[in-house]
Amino acid sequence: MRACFVDAGDALADVMERLHRPDDIPVALHRDPDVTPDQLPAVLDGAEIAIIDHTQLPTAIAKQCRGLKHVVFLGTGARSYMNPEELEAECGIQVHIIKGYGDTAVAEMAFALMWAAAKGLAFMDRGIRAGRWDRTEGMELTGKTVGLIGYGGIGAEMARLCRGAGMKVLAWNRTPRETEGVTFTDLDTLLAESHVVSLHLLLNDETRGFLSAERIAKMRPGAIFINTARGAITDEAALAAAVESGTLRHVGLDVYAEEPLPAGHFVSKLENATLAAHSAFRTPEATDNLIEASLVHCRRIAREG
Repeated sequence: MRACFVDAGDALADVMERLHRPDDIPVALHRDPDVTPDQLPAVLDGAEIAIIDHTQLPTAIAKQCRGLKHVVFLGTGARSYMNPEELEAECGIQVHIIKGYGDTAVAEMAFALMWAAAKGLAFMDRGIRAGRWDRTEGMELTGKTVGLIGYGGIGAEMARLCRGAGMKVLAWNRTPRETEGVTFTDLDTLLAESHVVSLHLLLNDETRGFLSAERIAKMRPGAIFINTARGAITDEAALAAAVESGTLRHVGLDVYAEEPLPAGHFVSKLENATLAAHSAFRTPEATDNLIEASLVHCRRIAREG
């Protein structure tokens, strides 16, 4: 049995080489991160396991990949790149995801976007670079309420950071939870009472478009919205309209429905927005966790035959 990392790039390939053990199954490293789906059958060359970072795997292409039985997707958002249920039903290919590897890294990005939004840092930065002296009136976050939509590993880390900053933490989760220092409540209450709303849901059929225009309208006037989850969970046009109208104070986004964000996209034109390039998970610590977890998947698959 062998694996192929189809879109490694030099940085991730180097980490894979460092963490790969002599007794691990062979992992071929395709160092071109811009591989296209139609190239995958040749790149995989009969490998039973495909390790995929960000490359689309349409089911029609998967059917052409001789011997492919497993996909190890580097993250939790596999559905943005493939249809796991369809792959299993039509091709017998199992998709394995990796949870928890970057909980701290992503929560720290959400926390950073929250503070940047509260202080208007992006707006002032753009002004100074353009030769202006634009100044904002910042929001003090100490004593304010943050509402977490979704309370998995990242949500729990965000709660820890916010509690340490003296904020009151509300949370809504699809399954009941109890955590010291966190008040779990219904979604409408969270939206109405939170000065900051931070999104921490997985993208699936149930959550696509979850933060609709109707739910955005229920948010506290002047609130900040942070998204480090997936762009497709929100109605981006409704968010933009809420910011432009002044209903929302600011949005801090690391993810978008379409990535990379196209030039001239309406989100990029928002003044009260702090934008990042889907980079929350990109830390050396999280990368090591991610690649090691992919190897753990490969070891387990090899043992099970």
